[in-house]
Amino acid sequence: MCLAIPVRVIALDSSDDTGKVDYMGTKIGANFALLKDIRVGDWVIVHAGFAISRLDEKEARETLAMLREVQKASDDDRFIS
Repeated sequence: MCLAIPVRVIALDSSDDTGKVDYMGTKIGANFALLKDIRVGDWVIVHAGFAISRLDEKEARETLAMLREVQKASDDDRFIS
């Protein structure tokens, strides 16, 4: 299963539409070629290394909170997979 995850843009390389994003403390590379006018501090959805959508901070934080809850439930011995 693949998930598109909300991340915050932390660095941009203007020469090739790439940069770095922060996913809950992990810094990874991302390609921003599919979106216009990306800025450091923006929240985006990244899937397979590509930023595919922009979202506001509130929506990003709500989504991350839900993902944490899913992870917490899957770590619970009573969770049926």
